[in-house]
Amino acid sequence: MTTTLIIVTLAVALAAAIRSTWSPCGLSMLSTITPFSERGKGHRYGVTAAWFISGAVVGGLTLGGVAALLAVGVRSLNLSATVVGIAALTAILVALVSDAALARHRLPFHRRQVNERWLDAYRPWVYGAGFGWQIGCGLATYITTASVYLLVVLAALAGNPLVALAVGGWFGVIRGLAVLLTARLEDPGALLAFHRRFAAAGMWAHRLVLAVLTVSSVAIWAVLAWITGGLITGSAVVVGVAVVTGILRVASPAGADRDVCAVPTASGGRAEELGGDTATADRASDRVSAVG
Repeated sequence: MTTTLIIVTLAVALAAAIRSTWSPCGLSMLSTITPFSERGKGHRYGVTAAWFISGAVVGGLTLGGVAALLAVGVRSLNLSATVVGIAALTAILVALVSDAALARHRLPFHRRQVNERWLDAYRPWVYGAGFGWQIGCGLATYITTASVYLLVVLAALAGNPLVALAVGGWFGVIRGLAVLLTARLEDPGALLAFHRRFAAAGMWAHRLVLAVLTVSSVAIWAVLAWITGGLITGSAVVVGVAVVTGILRVASPAGADRDVCAVPTASGGRAEELGGDTATADRASDRVSAVG
């Protein structure tokens, strides 16, 4: 069970990090830390991006540290593999139901943005590392998927503090490296075009999370069934419903939530919250063009 749980946790962390790039904060970073915006402030993009990535890694390790403390507690309980597996499967199904919007209510998310005044008030290493840390720790800014919560739960259930710390660091690395997506954009027009394409791709990030959660639930259930010699095969009905639902939500365009995107303003240094579909991105582009 432990090996399967670790693999599932790493997959969930990867999907959560990718999906989180489409949050307002994630997209704001793609709008504010760019080669031309940093050049306009007299800064070097490569240096600021490096600070951002470093901050994100530290933020991820902070998240991993929280999970590691929980892992110590789980290990002290000396839980059986069956209990751990049932807890993990339950957590995955809860996250899947929340992200697929299968129930009337979803897990609570907060909508905190980073403070963009930092861009004018502090040196590049301060806002670079500061923004990176907030993005990397996952829980300090806008949360777009229940898989962020899930990765902490699964990392804790693994019962190994080092594994939990590594999972957090892995999440932080992926989140930090996202800033490099705009590394080759040299003007606001190119940035606008990028965001229009990126907004259109948001549904696929959402589908990726649903697919990973669906496969993860099957993997954990399969190990549980093997461990118990089929004693919990009755749960196959629940898992089967979740799997079918997950597949349908992944395959259907209606299954993708309306993502929230940040589209840069004319200065290339700020972003605003907008619905993440192509039509909305088009309206944002027209609005910025009118300002310019």
